[in-house]
Amino acid sequence: MSELTEQIKLALAEKSIPEKAAFFPRFFKTKPGEYGEGDKFLGVIVPELRKISKSCFKEISLDEIRQLLQDEYHEVRLTAIFILVYRYEKLKTEEARKVLVDFYIEHLDFVNNWDLVDSSCHKILGHYFRKKDKYLFYEFAESGQLWRQRIAMISTYHWIKRGEFEDVFAIAELLVFHPHDLIQKAVGWMLREIGNQDLKSELAFLRMYFRTMPRTALRYAIEKLDSDLRQKILAGEDF
Repeated sequence: MSELTEQIKLALAEKSIPEKAAFFPRFFKTKPGEYGEGDKFLGVIVPELRKISKSCFKEISLDEIRQLLQDEYHEVRLTAIFILVYRYEKLKTEEARKVLVDFYIEHLDFVNNWDLVDSSCHKILGHYFRKKDKYLFYEFAESGQLWRQRIAMISTYHWIKRGEFEDVFAIAELLVFHPHDLIQKAVGWMLREIGNQDLKSELAFLRMYFRTMPRTALRYAIEKLDSDLRQKILAGEDF
């Protein structure tokens, strides 16, 4: 462990809030059989993680980031994630971005809860692969691995914000009947974001699936729709 990583971990420990340390394991489902089984928490809130990440992202090495990313404590891993995002956003060349993207993909086993996924994948993978072949996301969607499947769906957020929906719908079709609520929520969320850009496109997709897709995904997808339309969809009526 380097001196810098030790300093970062010490800084995080100093920001620990006992009440949060007790609450987070329940919030992130760490009991046996739950999606965050066995994860450990210091009890540090996100604004503090971001402050620490911003203070060191320029000087820290990839090896030191690796040490943080492999840590047993959730907040240490999330700090590493924030550092990677801040670093990526400052990179100017394709070569430098590829190095960081390859590093991120190599360490996906440690991007192992929904907040780590949602804080990073669309900003790194979504950005990098926007104009490239999207095969990786289809592989993730069909992998059977929960966090890679969520990465596949949430990474599309970057494309949605730029009005590019083709791959989003294709990946959503692969995951629309997924049994886990974290994937159902991801699918519904991205469909809702499409609706914010182009409501006709979202509704066209929903017409194919609204009677059969999981209720959680549907509710997320239609959350911002007009009340009358939302109730019609929930009732299974044509719209």
